[in-house]
Amino acid sequence: MIASSTYPVGIIGVGNMGGAMAANLLAHGWPVHVNDVVDSKMQALAALGAAVHSDAAQTACNSELVIVCVVDAVQTNDALFGHNGAVNHMQSGQCVMLCPTIAPEDVEVCTHKLAALGIQTIDSPMSGGPVRARDGSMSLMLACADAVFEKYQTLLQTLSNQVFHISQQPGDGARTKLVNNLLAGINLAGAAEVMALSERMGLDLTTTLNVIEQSSGQSWIGGDRMRRAIADDFEPRAHTSLLAKDTKLAVEAANKLGFKTPIGQLTSDTFARALAQGLSDQDDASLLKLSRHDS
Repeated sequence: MIASSTYPVGIIGVGNMGGAMAANLLAHGWPVHVNDVVDSKMQALAALGAAVHSDAAQTACNSELVIVCVVDAVQTNDALFGHNGAVNHMQSGQCVMLCPTIAPEDVEVCTHKLAALGIQTIDSPMSGGPVRARDGSMSLMLACADAVFEKYQTLLQTLSNQVFHISQQPGDGARTKLVNNLLAGINLAGAAEVMALSERMGLDLTTTLNVIEQSSGQSWIGGDRMRRAIADDFEPRAHTSLLAKDTKLAVEAANKLGFKTPIGQLTSDTFARALAQGLSDQDDASLLKLSRHDS
């Protein structure tokens, strides 16, 4: 059974991605309730029609479905189960979408704890950045029961025109996101290194990137990030700390399976060096700075 066309949706965490998702839903006429630790983020959405709440519990009790869009497993646990966490005011039959990139085991734990309360879970990491989250063209990697997937089709299709129902096994969305982001990190680290090499060779970076984007070395993240880096635009759309976290999680997941990831490990180490160089809060395009420094 598909839920009614629109219904109240709560979003806990309205930073770059959560805020863009909220703006998208509001533009399509959905009632949206928001909560964030940064008041200015909430007020910007209030100006678009969102209802602002002081904590996750109040956000949840006013919503049929709650989207958790925080950074990591610690924040996810706090948003759901902490003091004034969402579950304090949730009832059986409500649903939680877990959007952070976290370890599959953490998704499984959250799912089991929510299920014990009669709350459904959609393991739903996302990819594409704030612009695509705002226009509904980001990708969603979903793992949930078929019945839950069908029930929330209208909402999911508003959030994304690239919805992938991976499986019914919670954690498989997270697994898919980790392999995607490991490859994204590999591509970005490679693009930054190659652009630094091009610069050392005396090549014009814009011309070189134009060639790469129409040739076999092209990658979406490499082109997107290096275009900004060439323009010295490091305003964070995706903080370096995020891919540092995600590549580390992916390598850890591989290690647990006894699977060797030498390129993945080098990439994770590269992002760790970027953090050590103070690039954590800059856009991950700043890997070009690291490659210039290393060379």
